[in-house]
Amino acid sequence: MAEHILLVDDEAEIADLLELYLANEGYTVHKFYTGAPAMECIEEYPIDLALLDIMLPDMDGFTMCRKIREHHVFPIIMLTARDSDSDKIQGITMGADDYVTKPFNPLEVTARVKAQLRRVNKYDGLKHSNTSDRIMIRGLELDEKQHTCTLYNEDIILTPIEFSIILYLAKRIGQVVSSEELFENVWGEKYLDNNNTVMAHIARLREKLHENARKPEYIKTVWGVGYKIDS
Repeated sequence: MAEHILLVDDEAEIADLLELYLANEGYTVHKFYTGAPAMECIEEYPIDLALLDIMLPDMDGFTMCRKIREHHVFPIIMLTARDSDSDKIQGITMGADDYVTKPFNPLEVTARVKAQLRRVNKYDGLKHSNTSDRIMIRGLELDEKQHTCTLYNEDIILTPIEFSIILYLAKRIGQVVSSEELFENVWGEKYLDNNNTVMAHIARLREKLHENARKPEYIKTVWGVGYKIDS
């Protein structure tokens, strides 16, 4: 069955071009130029991934991302014309998984869509396994096969990227993992020195785990080195 992609961009030329490329890959594309009808589409169709432009005439992409994350965990890729760290960090803080800066090659966007969906499909396959690999750390429980996270029996809803990050750290308990190592193993791409993606995702993970950013219980920062989870 074809995966459903939500595409929202008020620049018709860009939206039409991306629709063409994605449709050629076999995806079912739901294209909109404004946010309101796109939000209605989410409730009507089983969306597997969303591509959201930040600048929209009726509501910005950040607002859409935040509203989507209230009920859904499918991957979100932000499309931005502004190549600033603040925009990227804000998008990730709102729950985005990735971002692409305009102007972009539609082949790059298609590749990122495929990468995000591969990650989701991988975990969907694990969910149906009868076996269970669990990691328990002081009230925090991760089930790799079921792709679930609980904190003192409270279900913590994580996106595939967020789960991959905390699982990677938990499997290396007591070890310091650099941002470069995290990024290259979770995202599968080459890390750049000015990349704040990992930092923003760690901040969102801490928020979901009800962590005190200055004195986190689980994901700790080792300044100048990386992150770790202590035993």
